[in-house]
Amino acid sequence: MYRQITDPLDHPALTALLAATPLLVLLVLLGVLRVKAYWAALAGLATAVVTAVAVYGMPAGQAALGAAEGAAFGLFPIVWIVLGAVWINRLQRASGHDAVISRTFARLSDDPRVQAVLIAFCFGAMIESLSGFGTPIAVTSVILVGLGQPPLKAAAIATFANTAPAAFGSVGNPIQALAKVTSYPAAELGAMVGRQSAVIAFLVPFVLLFILDGRRGLRELWPVALAAGAGFGAGQYLCSNHLAYQLTDLVAALVSAGAVILVLRVRRPPHPPDPGPGAGSRAPRLPAQPEPEPAFALAAAAPLVPPPVADVPSAPVPPVDHRREVLRAYFPYALLTLLFSLVSYDGPVARFVDAQDVSFTWPGLHVMSASGRPVAIATFDFGWLGAAGTLLLLTGVVSAWVLRVPARRALRCYGEALRQIRWAALTVSCVLALSYVMNLAGMAVSLGVWLAGAGRLFALLSGLLGWFGVALTGSDTSSNALFGAMQVTAAQHVGISPLLAAATNSTGGVQGKAAAMQNLVIAAGAVGLTGREGDILRKVIGWSLAVLTVLCVLAWLQSTSVLGWMVP
Repeated sequence: MYRQITDPLDHPALTALLAATPLLVLLVLLGVLRVKAYWAALAGLATAVVTAVAVYGMPAGQAALGAAEGAAFGLFPIVWIVLGAVWINRLQRASGHDAVISRTFARLSDDPRVQAVLIAFCFGAMIESLSGFGTPIAVTSVILVGLGQPPLKAAAIATFANTAPAAFGSVGNPIQALAKVTSYPAAELGAMVGRQSAVIAFLVPFVLLFILDGRRGLRELWPVALAAGAGFGAGQYLCSNHLAYQLTDLVAALVSAGAVILVLRVRRPPHPPDPGPGAGSRAPRLPAQPEPEPAFALAAAAPLVPPPVADVPSAPVPPVDHRREVLRAYFPYALLTLLFSLVSYDGPVARFVDAQDVSFTWPGLHVMSASGRPVAIATFDFGWLGAAGTLLLLTGVVSAWVLRVPARRALRCYGEALRQIRWAALTVSCVLALSYVMNLAGMAVSLGVWLAGAGRLFALLSGLLGWFGVALTGSDTSSNALFGAMQVTAAQHVGISPLLAAATNSTGGVQGKAAAMQNLVIAAGAVGLTGREGDILRKVIGWSLAVLTVLCVLAWLQSTSVLGWMVP
């Protein structure tokens, strides 16, 4: 039996620094020293175990069992999700329907930047509304690569876009977890989160354009970003405050996509830039067209008499696919949405699926909180039938038949998917093992206790605690369960709204999605960049912290008379 200790050094600041060391080791090795992800994860895990045993006095056997439970959680459901998503993508490539998807988006807009916003931001949010745990990252990143985006850029875009909908993902599961540990009504928490998340989500499309094409992307496509961000924010606010918070992401995604399409009908963006080298070998299979000459070259060589219009090359026009082939190409996503809907919303199917879930205390693991209560994280939930990976597997089996991929070829695709994610599986297992050791030993609690001692400035730091929780666990639900009650207690102690503090934990946590190791591994594994998770992290970490800063300032202003009217 191990009972957690929150301040083993009798010095909250020093204890908090030591508690954060495993995660700092992981991030420095990845982002600064560019060590391969699985080596960085192993180093972070070793640091966590040593700190737990040497500083917190956790028995080595309990630390090992906690790491084993975390590794198992990494394999199921996390790696299980990645495997299914990669397999479906390989089935579409084997049947040639990945090119059909590329052409349909090209007809909507031939600008890859607009396509990225629609897919990663809008379509990704629709998937997130039904299933979290990195599923939208895995699905949208492979679509972006198929459309011609460079794999590294596609992974970064899919990862950062997943921050906007995370607070209401999986049919509002993070809000439900927050309500459970804080005793606040879920509807009130959802309303408060919506009043923060709507502001933050508005910024995300602008960041996506900057990642895609720098200042030129913002200059040329700011109306698209404005429509996407304003539509998403308005949808989040209205649904979370006036409809049902469980449907927030789905409504926000639909409103955002509709706003973007409306803007595209009114104002066409300039000719899209050449994706350049590194765009990948899976670019849209469009008919070969002559490349237009640069403007200055045309001017220099222009004759006194203008050339006939027929001599000017026209922009590539994607061929029109038969409606039957378009339906086949999008069938996997339609089936996936249907399956997630059936198991997510209360009904006979959902109740049957829930009845198959198995929960058990991890064998030999006996950990108590500082107050003497059993720690919930020691219970392993094996919801095998309703797991996102299982639904992806079922989708892949049916899709192979619909896409007319022979059984032998489908099995070969599955083996290729397994081989592609093998190192990602090792990395995810090590990272989740690290996370569980830190949580079980009490390191995460130590960080929360230290931040709670900041007095009125706690309102400014509250979002940082949520960010750290998601960066550590990869889940806004887990971060809310971990720090939600602590946020409420600290807020009551310093004299700010407990409802505001609880909501800020969730809203700040969504930006931690961009720095969460499990999401980086999912993105890298999906696009075939296993081992380059650090490169993805460097592309998104600065933006994640910048948007987090905006949220922290917003939360602080909401704790004062300036924006206090925003708190219900």
